[in-house]
Amino acid sequence: MSTQTLADHSSTDAGLHITPLQPSIGAEVSGVDLSRPITPAQREAIRAAVLRYKVIFFRDQPLSNEQHAAFAAQFGPLYTHPTTRHQAANTAIHSIAARDDREYGERFKRVLDSGDAYHTDTSWRLVPTWGAVLRDITLPENGGDTIWVDAHLAWDALSDDLKQKLEGLHVTHNFLSALKGVGHEYPIVAHPVVRTHRETGQKILWVNFSQQPQILGVELAESRALLDEILRQYKRPELQVRFTWRKNSVAFWDNRSTVHYAVRNYGEFPRELHRILIADEPLWSDL
Repeated sequence: MSTQTLADHSSTDAGLHITPLQPSIGAEVSGVDLSRPITPAQREAIRAAVLRYKVIFFRDQPLSNEQHAAFAAQFGPLYTHPTTRHQAANTAIHSIAARDDREYGERFKRVLDSGDAYHTDTSWRLVPTWGAVLRDITLPENGGDTIWVDAHLAWDALSDDLKQKLEGLHVTHNFLSALKGVGHEYPIVAHPVVRTHRETGQKILWVNFSQQPQILGVELAESRALLDEILRQYKRPELQVRFTWRKNSVAFWDNRSTVHYAVRNYGEFPRELHRILIADEPLWSDL
């Protein structure tokens, strides 16, 4: 398994201070006020940090919905998820709330209850959104962390034999029941199990366990066995970064190089976060 040697702290020419949290994934970024327009240099430094660390975090950033959207929009067109219903029409702000977990049906509930809901956002699309910016709204006193997995390291740490089995295979991303529930039509998409990140060139192990994955071209028993191996990789702590939310925190991640998991250990507390998705470049997102 490859690793990177990183300094404990680094500063950019744009005045940002970056503190890596794990060797390859996760960093805290300070020295910028996200409620105000950022400079081109800050924008490029933040985007470079997202590509390098895959998910970055900001603390002490009180944002309104408008400021949240304005920050995200500096990195690409905003994408309104079709299941967005809790805010006014034509807004990209999507509520991620504990109360909504059951909206996706009993099959999704079983995935949540089993602790297997490692996923990436909008993978049901032919061209998923590239980035996501998430901020806290209502937090429990304790619990409710979010885990991100370095999907490149998840691939890199596989045995050579398993890598050979997975190369060239495709896996389904089936979100039909939730989409139909809001009157949205979209065909079931199959993405490569092993994707190549278009900007970094890294190979990515990319499966969404919240969307009924099935590996195509193999027997069902083999599909299940391969998916079990992938899930086992995602659950390895050395491939993860775990973020503890506190008031006025913001997470910004590369949706193409990570999967994430929301830890549901806060009982019936009405935990709520607000997410904005960033569409890929027009050349790709129009597909």
